[in-house]
Amino acid sequence: MAEFAGFEFDALLRSPLWRQRDLGKPLPVSPHANSVCLPTWADVIGYEQNDPGIIGRLQTGYPRFFIHPLVDRFFRASADRFARGDEVCHAYSTERAARRAIESVRRWSGKRGRLEVWREGGPFIAAFPREVEKEARKHWRHSGDGISSRRAEVLLEGLREPPRDAAKELIRNRIAGLVGVSAELVYLGCSGMSSIYTAHRAAQRLRPGVRSVQFGFSYVDTLKIQQDLGPGVHFLANGDAADLDVLESLLKAEPVSAIFAEFPCNPLLHSPDLRRLSQLSRKHGVPLIVDETLGTYVNVDVLPAADLVATSLTKYFTGVGDVMAGAIIVNPARPGAQALREAVEAEYEDTLWDGDAQRLERVSRQFVDRVRRINDTAERLCDCLRSERHVAEVYYPKYGDAESYAAFRRAGGGYGGLFSILLRDAAANAPRFFDALRVSKGPNLGTHFSLACPFTLLAHFDELDFVESCGVNRHLIRVSVGLESPDDLIARFRDALASLG
Repeated sequence: MAEFAGFEFDALLRSPLWRQRDLGKPLPVSPHANSVCLPTWADVIGYEQNDPGIIGRLQTGYPRFFIHPLVDRFFRASADRFARGDEVCHAYSTERAARRAIESVRRWSGKRGRLEVWREGGPFIAAFPREVEKEARKHWRHSGDGISSRRAEVLLEGLREPPRDAAKELIRNRIAGLVGVSAELVYLGCSGMSSIYTAHRAAQRLRPGVRSVQFGFSYVDTLKIQQDLGPGVHFLANGDAADLDVLESLLKAEPVSAIFAEFPCNPLLHSPDLRRLSQLSRKHGVPLIVDETLGTYVNVDVLPAADLVATSLTKYFTGVGDVMAGAIIVNPARPGAQALREAVEAEYEDTLWDGDAQRLERVSRQFVDRVRRINDTAERLCDCLRSERHVAEVYYPKYGDAESYAAFRRAGGGYGGLFSILLRDAAANAPRFFDALRVSKGPNLGTHFSLACPFTLLAHFDELDFVESCGVNRHLIRVSVGLESPDDLIARFRDALASLG
């Protein structure tokens, strides 16, 4: 690990948090961690069922799903200052973001919120009747626009916010250099989902009130943005050749605001046929928006096929798992690029707080080398797992839709660090295997330490029958590979499989 000595959390490579005694601990051990240890299958179910014995032990969680303790303290401080009667307060970096939250809650519940300002320049406080707190949290989660824990900490302590420096310019230049565009075409946001939401609003600005298409099974909140924060979505869950035919018929029959796709998809790691998607989007004048978070700028080059490329920088770009950010990139070579760029700029606001940008810039300096090492380890591990008798399926870009992936794989690029595994007799074996697996366990991906989670349970607990109808098994385990020794990591997985007998 000498070449990655800049990482503060290397202890998790040697001593992962995976035992029952680790329940609720932050991953990594940081006041701004993006994940939390849920070490057993039963813990995950308890978390989803709001079991007080589980929830009470959580020191943090994924920030959009679990209000970070520092952010929660700031919410309460805002309520102390602004609440009228029994109101709750949420905080957003910009006035427009706060007003969008108020409007979503009004649309969903009929209840009106109010806008307050913490201090000149923000943040902006959306105050809601407590009875609609569920709807307020729903917008917080889906939009990804809320303030970060680092900013909340500074505000609570009454400190001066950091001055603007070169961090954001360095990040944009870093991304632009990897993708091959001008840095002015890279737009940074406070989270990956915030960037997706900006892209969605830009598409709606060009075609107001027109439904979008989600092509292929996607990360849950990408779909929810289209379903709940927009006019609706056509969901083509399989993302295969048959769905391409359905899409072609749909585009001939009615207007579509945008086509959203992931490359590869989360959690089944399928790679849609971007070539044909791109042809259809060009032919019908519909923007194609591709989320390449799992592929990464290092491994794939999806820009030639896409009008907009979206990325959660929270994941592989940072590696440490304690800072949130996102990006969208405009492809200047696509038809209609100028109109789309103008729509993006009309909707875009710089919501990435300077303190988070400074952290992001530092930890992303070794992004390329980290991803290449993770590629090699993940490929070795997946090749080994496919030969294990208890393994029914390993979902990984190397094995599924290989031709589609290869068409956009960079020279020297790999298959990424994420895979999902389905065991034989999964209902009985998945919980036993997961409990025995000696890697850190919690939501998130792309960290330099390996992470595993029962992804379907965590992301879709209230719609398990629906997602199984889309081909995603409820007993699926998703694994994000880190920088551990390949031999060591393979041994940990074999040990867990051996526990099944």
